[in-house]
Amino acid sequence: MTDFLLLAFIFLIAGVIAVPIASRLGLGSVLGYLIAGIVISPILAILSVDVVSIQHFAEFGVVMMLFLVGLELEPKMLWSMRARLLGLGGGQVGLTTVAVMAVAMALGQPWTIALAIGLVMALSSTAIVLQTLGEKGLMKSDGGQSSFSVLLFQDIAVIPMLALVPLLAMPELVDALSHTADHASDHGDDHGGDHGASLSLVDGLPGWGVALVTLGAVAFVILAGSMLTGPIFRFIAAANLRELFVATALMMVIGIALLMSLVGLSPALGTFLAGVVLANSEYRHELESDIDPFKGLLLGLFFMTVGAGINFSLLLDNLGAIVGLTIGLMALKAAVLYILAIIFKIQGMDRWLFALGLAQAGEFGFVLLSFTVSNAVIPGELADQLLLIVALSMLLTPALFILYDKVIAPRFSAAEEREMDTIEEHSDIIIAGHGRVGGIVARVLRGAGLSPTVIDFSSKQLEMLKRFNVQAYYGDATRPDLLHAAGIGDAKLLVIAIDDKDQITELVKYVSKHHPDVHIMARAVDRVHVYDLWHAGCRDIIRDTYDSSLRMGRSAIEALGYSRDQATRMVATFSEMDAESMFVAAEHHDPAVPTLENQAYLDAVNAVLGDWNEKLEKRMKAIMAEPKK
Repeated sequence: MTDFLLLAFIFLIAGVIAVPIASRLGLGSVLGYLIAGIVISPILAILSVDVVSIQHFAEFGVVMMLFLVGLELEPKMLWSMRARLLGLGGGQVGLTTVAVMAVAMALGQPWTIALAIGLVMALSSTAIVLQTLGEKGLMKSDGGQSSFSVLLFQDIAVIPMLALVPLLAMPELVDALSHTADHASDHGDDHGGDHGASLSLVDGLPGWGVALVTLGAVAFVILAGSMLTGPIFRFIAAANLRELFVATALMMVIGIALLMSLVGLSPALGTFLAGVVLANSEYRHELESDIDPFKGLLLGLFFMTVGAGINFSLLLDNLGAIVGLTIGLMALKAAVLYILAIIFKIQGMDRWLFALGLAQAGEFGFVLLSFTVSNAVIPGELADQLLLIVALSMLLTPALFILYDKVIAPRFSAAEEREMDTIEEHSDIIIAGHGRVGGIVARVLRGAGLSPTVIDFSSKQLEMLKRFNVQAYYGDATRPDLLHAAGIGDAKLLVIAIDDKDQITELVKYVSKHHPDVHIMARAVDRVHVYDLWHAGCRDIIRDTYDSSLRMGRSAIEALGYSRDQATRMVATFSEMDAESMFVAAEHHDPAVPTLENQAYLDAVNAVLGDWNEKLEKRMKAIMAEPKK
């Protein structure tokens, strides 16, 4: 027990110290964890800690991460990605394998070893790339989505790779392994023979049997995710214990990963599939909130084990060769990715994000290298050096993201940006943002003979407006100096119609504090954002899609045979009562406290909801009971 507590304390204190420092220096959490692992590696060596065993345990963080990624993807969205999934992913794995194989053969390796090395090095780090893209908010970019397509294909490709590797076994290595195994057996080193053998549902089955069991496991995951999740969570909810929800979420992920392992599939791929199945589930957010903390801790532990697992004595003995091969591998992979980005028309900085982000080897490389050694494909001495290349490439990846952030992205941004316009004409109406919301507001006001000052931060949008002779100014409306130049001091009305939720809130706070006489009309992204804006001082809040949703509700009522008057009054009743309930919720909302942790807010909303539903139903039924005209 003491050994476990000491080991846990060492890893935790290393992460707690290193990651905040790395984040503050702009290095990102992944590099912080890697550095922490390197720093504590001498301590782990003194304590004779089996870092590889801990790494295998921590790899479950990758499994959890792909489950959470799957929860964000609806099946329809995944289907829409099929071209890039097969084209980009298949092209990357195929071309990289061939390129690395050619280099390995040029360096004197037989074709079987070269092919195995190519397969190992074709993979990239799902853990590092997705974690970094998520932290930097780049996951939704074209480069981020393309990177995800390739990573997903790589996870799928691991399965045929595991099937292919044993076919590459070299006779001389097989003989050597057999001799080693016999020698260990003679000295009683087998510790019980098959006692530690891995469990499997497909061992000994013919090919058709393996395929049948595998398809059955996948079908079970899909059907169970679709049909059993709801009943299970409703059963758990009856106990009203938060920890049971967490335990159930972990049980689901671990059970799916176990099933996939038993049939020889990738656990990460299986949990990703389960996540996609549950993407439309009403319990999606519950699953996300329950699993996310475990995912973060295990990924952090995994990154630290990568840093701690670097064999520095072997590295120092072969420093030039290993560093040179690592840089060469990353340059080769980046070149392949860049060419694919051109072919698939990935533009600008996204092309560089895609090429640099996936240039490393991946965590599945550790698994494949171990597999190649045990199957007499790659000699153990060579595999040890390849492990160093994999680890070093992962260690260098955060540096590539820093290069992207500090050098590449600013250059592309500078090429696209222009100087802010000088605002010469002042109006007592200022509109921040001329997109699909602000543009309509501006047209309505101009139709009434008013001349608002319109500010937008999209040069493309302004170029389009110029063609229609619409006056608008380029600039960032959230900057106080630009607001003053636009005449905020004398303005009567500020309409905030920009897209960014946080920027809208900050702009409301600033104007409410420094220009309290200005009437602020703000766009709210969602219901909770309404409460944030109310707390910030705005009293004229318009929810995105709210009015159009009410119109759809009115049309739905009319389609059922009720009159336009009845439908209009029913929708007006709903809107009136919804506004009343929001006033109550807004009074108890605290932006500093997560909604589901604000007990005062939850109590107030729950107290209102029962009465609200009863009153609404009563008033609606009264209108519906009137004769249809």
